[in-house]
Amino acid sequence: MGIEIQQLLWLALAMLAAGGITGLLAGLFGVGGGTVAVPVLYELFRIMGVPYDVLMPLSIGTSLAIIIPTSIRSYNAHRARGMVDTSLLKLWAVPVVLGVVAGSVIARFAPAEVFKFIFILVAGVSAIRLLFGKDSWKIADQLPGKMVIRFIGLVIGVLSSLMGIGGGQLSNLFMTFYNRPIHQAVATSSGLGILISVPGALGYIYAGWPRAAEFPEIAALQPPLALGYVSLLGFLLVIPTSIFAAPIGVKLAHSLSKRKLEVSFGIFLLLICLRFLVSVFY
Repeated sequence: MGIEIQQLLWLALAMLAAGGITGLLAGLFGVGGGTVAVPVLYELFRIMGVPYDVLMPLSIGTSLAIIIPTSIRSYNAHRARGMVDTSLLKLWAVPVVLGVVAGSVIARFAPAEVFKFIFILVAGVSAIRLLFGKDSWKIADQLPGKMVIRFIGLVIGVLSSLMGIGGGQLSNLFMTFYNRPIHQAVATSSGLGILISVPGALGYIYAGWPRAAEFPEIAALQPPLALGYVSLLGFLLVIPTSIFAAPIGVKLAHSLSKRKLEVSFGIFLLLICLRFLVSVFY
């Protein structure tokens, strides 16, 4: 019993620490923090004995739930500074939600490797753009037409749902390719996290509900510790520190120069890319 209590305490501390990092990055980079939360939760749930078949979707679903309050807090802080492009968010609203729903359906059947390769692809392209890109690396000076923007929103919704992220790195990439300032891209991306995380978490609850019955011996998958592919234990422990840390990240973001913010974000994404690449082969 003593060993079990000790393990639970370490688990609680790890999730609280993960929440702090998640919130800090949400504010700093305008991302929901899923790129940090997903790999951390993956390792924690693995230690808890969660079966491999449901390990990745449980991590992603829980990450999406965690992103909800973090994105709201981050968005409000960025909006107070007047940097959010609300007109772009309005165009993205419906297609992003439709994409998230489609991604949640795909997630029920996709193998773990699919999630990881999507992480590697998106993080790798984003990192290259941020670390080595030049101002001349752009598609146009103005955003494309409304239909193109809506289609991009649909793609962002699907990929974000399969990655367990708030869509920040995808929307940042899109906006900077169309000559939008990185600070505005970061701020607008924080609002996108709200559009993705709420329907995404609900979708993963629905997708994972029947799977929990297949593993009755795994407590981490059963109520009251979990609802479908959303771990309530992870949700409750990670959120407090993530909410606390998000405004700190926002303050730090606005204190950095454009280049420093790009390099910091690029290095962060590259590390995540390498982490998942190693996990695929080892």
